[in-house]
Amino acid sequence: MQQRNIQNTSIPLTELGFGASVIGNLYRITPADVATAAVDTAWDAGVRYFDTAPHYGLGLSERRLGDALRGRPRDEYVVSSKVGRLLVPNEDPQGIDPEGFAVPDDLRRQWDFSRDGVLRSVEDTLERTGLDRLDVVYLHDPDDHWRQAAEEAMPALAELRDQGVIGAIGAGMNQSAMLARFLRETAADVVMLAGRYSLLDQSALDDVLPAARELGKSVVAVGVFNSGILSRDWPVEGMRYDYREASRDLVARARAIAEVCEAHGTTLPAAAIAFPLTHSQVINVTLGMRNPEQVVRNVELLGRNTPEGLWSDLRARGLIRSDVPLERGRGRGTECR
Repeated sequence: MQQRNIQNTSIPLTELGFGASVIGNLYRITPADVATAAVDTAWDAGVRYFDTAPHYGLGLSERRLGDALRGRPRDEYVVSSKVGRLLVPNEDPQGIDPEGFAVPDDLRRQWDFSRDGVLRSVEDTLERTGLDRLDVVYLHDPDDHWRQAAEEAMPALAELRDQGVIGAIGAGMNQSAMLARFLRETAADVVMLAGRYSLLDQSALDDVLPAARELGKSVVAVGVFNSGILSRDWPVEGMRYDYREASRDLVARARAIAEVCEAHGTTLPAAAIAFPLTHSQVINVTLGMRNPEQVVRNVELLGRNTPEGLWSDLRARGLIRSDVPLERGRGRGTECR
């Protein structure tokens, strides 16, 4: 599997990353042996980038990922986690986590982008994962905490990077405008962009992607299926877009894209994975993978050739923006213009 370094660092990311939110019991229980098997299958397929966070299952994702990677050569894989939500005892547990994870709520999340909060969060993550270091650390959803995140959290991460505790630092969000600010105004090396550079939303072309290109920094793309609507060959009503039920117009547009994909001999999910990687600053697509079957499917989708003319046809039909740059290929037939 191809690898690309986070620019200006020695941290290599495989083109496909393993998103570990789902093995933290996102939406439903994933048995521990299935979670381990998913990581093992990803490893056997060549995936070497694994992303987690304290938020995912109130620490369960971090613990499971650390257990699954234990014993593997540490220099052969990259792990990222996140800061901004400390896990603290829950004084009023109701039995189940209210934020979408099927885990007991004996802990709760506490927003904290202070220097001390960052240091504590990193220490807690190292303890849960059993790792001696983290390769990448992102500020997690700092939308409502810009000042503290930029003035306290990012400098704290920069200190840890300089000390060798962390290899690269950045921020991850569902919006692109503030990510551009992190690239331009802080010490961030990389940003994790959720859902804003996909077949249905190219708004990142207005801010974070030009900033990354101008400054020589990198972007990791997540949420490329936009919460599910792009994950099936043929979208149907009732599917989700950005965590909500998709409108009829969005479903119709997704189906129109799917028709173009079919005409070119590929599928909507394969194109959804390939699309972000056509941009020069996007070095990785990370997908949630709950079980071995999902891993196998995602690896197979990544490996498909992108047919000649697909992107230009989508542009000509007004289904993706006319200013989408397609200058970089992936060695599998992707257009380079």
